[in-house]
Amino acid sequence: MTTTPDRGRPRLEDVAGAVGLSAASVSLVLRGAPGPSAATRERVLEAAARLGYRPDRAASLLASRRSRLLGVMMDVRNSYHGELVADLDEAAERAGYDVVLSTVTRGRDERRAVETLTDSRCEALVLLGPEAPDEQLAALGRQLPVAVIGRPLDAPGVDVVRAGDDDGVGAAVDHLVGLGHTGIAYVDGGSGTIAVTRRRGYERAMRRHGLATRSRVVPGDHHEEAGSRAGQLLTGSGALPTAVVTFNDRVAVGLLDTLARAGLDVPGDVSVIGYDDSPLARLAHVGLSTVNQNSRELTERAVAALVERLEGIRTEAREVVLPPRLVLRTTTAPPAT
Repeated sequence: MTTTPDRGRPRLEDVAGAVGLSAASVSLVLRGAPGPSAATRERVLEAAARLGYRPDRAASLLASRRSRLLGVMMDVRNSYHGELVADLDEAAERAGYDVVLSTVTRGRDERRAVETLTDSRCEALVLLGPEAPDEQLAALGRQLPVAVIGRPLDAPGVDVVRAGDDDGVGAAVDHLVGLGHTGIAYVDGGSGTIAVTRRRGYERAMRRHGLATRSRVVPGDHHEEAGSRAGQLLTGSGALPTAVVTFNDRVAVGLLDTLARAGLDVPGDVSVIGYDDSPLARLAHVGLSTVNQNSRELTERAVAALVERLEGIRTEAREVVLPPRLVLRTTTAPPAT
């Protein structure tokens, strides 16, 4: 029986020596390339398994001048981005790529995050809900393949995969109206593109139901503190709505906390619907009704779009809009009579 010399990790040459073939022939088998017979493939794979051979991926990538790295920019303060990253990592692995993360924080902007990814030899980028102007993203898309998840975009050359946010918020309003609510407020998400789209969905839905004069947009942001401030404003206004839709789940949780501190029952006094269907919303003691964007399909489509560009299957940019889904839990009910 042929054994591997005692020099550490088995090499390609060791597998070749074990089966009496050239290293080039063994390489064809291990790469799944056409040519070797079925019997030869079986011998090579058996010997590789027996010797514990593992390909030197770094050397292989260096030889091919490819990194097979997908860079992902995420906002570390956004819990929903964490869920997207987990799904992205699985989708990338299935496609034969690895993921490199770069975060946006209070002290680190999108430009710095993207520079880190490009400096890390990432072949393509996935940007989660970026706030950069369209023209800046278009310029980035001219440098390497880019897929944006979560926001509409007018940037030639950049792939977009997103949920229909205006439809998602509209579905939330439709549900509340169906329960009998007419005084429905909306806690806004700020000035970003995603926030504008969701706000537009609320306003359109209120007009569609003949409730435009009852519309009330409360200033907000992306985090729990914004929901708390909105709750204080609503409870102190003397005209508490019977239902509230919020920009995202984090805002909804801040609102729920303020309503509870004010002694108000949810959904008995006020119904609340969030957006994102984040892990926070699914906790039993939260039970937040919310809008699900189908994060798994969003990420699969984004990775597939980049692989198509990297492999030369497609050159033109594409936008994919997935239908969101309303998820009902315990924070919505008909208004009190």
